[in-house]
Parts: sequence; structure tokens; C-alpha cells
Amino acid sequence: MRILVVSDTHGDFYNFKKAVEAQKNADIIIHCGDSRDELDAIKMHYQDKAVISVKGNCDLGSTLPLVEERVIEGKKLFITHGHMYNVKSGLYTLCCAAREAKADIVIYGHTHNALCEYDDGLYILNPGSLSGYYGSYAYIDITEQGIVTNIVKLK
Repeated sequence: MRILVVSDTHGDFYNFKKAVEAQKNADIIIHCGDSRDELDAIKMHYQDKAVISVKGNCDLGSTLPLVEERVIEGKKLFITHGHMYNVKSGLYTLCCAAREAKADIVIYGHTHNALCEYDDGLYILNPGSLSGYYGSYAYIDITEQGIVTNIVKLK
């Protein structure tokens, strides 16, 4: 199972679509917040993909949840934008929340800095910002052999 992970698109439908097209075999798209109309446009254009999204600090008036917890292929994902966990000051609070939720993977955005780490049983993934010239996204492969996370820079 491949999962496309994006964040902080800030209205950049072009780059969002470019990432989806580059990862055509992804069954699920996770958006970690700070989207505008491009999230609805992606849902409309790619109706065959499941979309999971959370509210970011720039998503004013959004009714999206601040945190989503999902079990996919037997692995628990803890998804948030990150601003509620002060991720710009460090990941301790976020990782504690993910561990308390018994998550296998914590996924967040907000910092615009891509990060892919593994720490004592917890995969930590930030796809970076998909907005602009230096955009990036991530993907997760969940297989019988385990979990693989990867960051992709747009070209």
C-alpha cells in the first residue's frame, strides 16, 4: 500500500497535482494542513483516491479535525499539522502524543522542512511544503516486510 503525504500547499494546485500524478499508484493521499481550494479540487479530480486531511493553522474556518488517527494495513498513523504541538520548537511533545496513541508513524507539517526519521519504534515524517519552486512531498509504503518512508523533491 502506497500513501502520498503532502502538507502546506497554500493554494498551489499545480504542485499538488504534479505530486499526485508522480505517485499514481498511491491509494491514499494524506494532507497535513494549510490547504485552500486545492484540496477540494484534488478530491474532485482523483475520486479513486481516499483523502485524509487535517486542519492547519492557516485553514481558518475549516471544520477539519486537528488530529486524525488511522489504522492502515495494520499500522497506526497519527496525523496532525503540528502547530498545536509546537513542532517549530522541537518534536518532543508531538512524539509523546504519538507514542501515547500507540502510533507506528507520526505525520505532520507546519515547519515547511522535510524530515524522515525513525526513533525507537516510531517513524517520524514531515513531507515539507508542496508550495513553490522548492516543493517536496513524501510517500509511505506499508508492506508485509515493513514500513518505508521517503521524501521527494519536486523537479
